[in-house]
Amino acid sequence: MIPACVYDFGRNERFLGDFVSDKRSEVVVATKYTCNTAAVLESDKRFNPNFGENYRKSVVENLNESLKRLNMSYVDILYVYFYEYRTPIEEIMRSLDNVVRSGKVLYVGISDTPYWALTRANTIAELRGWSPFIGLQSHYNLLDRSLEFDLQPACVELDVVIIPWSIVADGFITGRRTNESIADITDYRTQTIANYSKYEQNWKVLNEVFDISKEIDGSPLQVALNLTRQKPGITSPLINAKNLTQLEENLKSLEFKLSPEQMRKLDHVSQSTGREVPFPYSITNILDGYIGKNIQVPNKFASIMTTTNKYGRLC
Repeated sequence: MIPACVYDFGRNERFLGDFVSDKRSEVVVATKYTCNTAAVLESDKRFNPNFGENYRKSVVENLNESLKRLNMSYVDILYVYFYEYRTPIEEIMRSLDNVVRSGKVLYVGISDTPYWALTRANTIAELRGWSPFIGLQSHYNLLDRSLEFDLQPACVELDVVIIPWSIVADGFITGRRTNESIADITDYRTQTIANYSKYEQNWKVLNEVFDISKEIDGSPLQVALNLTRQKPGITSPLINAKNLTQLEENLKSLEFKLSPEQMRKLDHVSQSTGREVPFPYSITNILDGYIGKNIQVPNKFASIMTTTNKYGRLC
């Protein structure tokens, strides 16, 4: 269960705390900090730097407020919401290690961050004997597989689990929206779906997902969740169910396993073109040919090699 200090003005933490109050030891509870919670709740504090970012004071202030709303003495995982390019990474890791040693946090993770910041952070933590990041939340779906270029292999190398979000691309992959139904709606998710709908390739991906959902007698959402669960380094996708029916649909994705051929079809239809792949990945596959044939990569990268984007091959 992963709320955050700014979700729904902090009310989600209060709701979660009430819901699990009699079963605290049976659940894993996480929350996030970084965003300026006070600025969300009180507009006059919006530009006060003491209420946000990743530095030491923000960690302490936001964690204490989250624990009050959750009515708990500790959280299992505290996530850095995102790397904001201002707080020194060493300060972040020292501050997080302090709250772990205090007993208010058991483990730490990070969300929405570049791979170099993640690898530097965990290298510093290993060197200093501090608590490393054990989990990464990141954007990932069939329409945006950029995670596979750097973050996924970095997490596999560092033994950092991946908890991806936006598995159905803000709802586009569910197929429940059409161009006509989103034309006059202006909320964030619908605008995102409208952007996805502009590209013919995305509709090809959706059609393949629909075809496979018919083969398994399931839904496109279940196909997307099941595919994601089988990707290297991923432990569990984040789900976002608004009611019991949606929750049950999500959970049914655990009752089957896509075949290797179905996985291959989805990988193939969703792979990037050469123009979309950033350097140096766009040239790695070409240069690798000059090393020799039948050169094997370490086993821990083998599964990534078979599912990564066409030009995103690791050497």
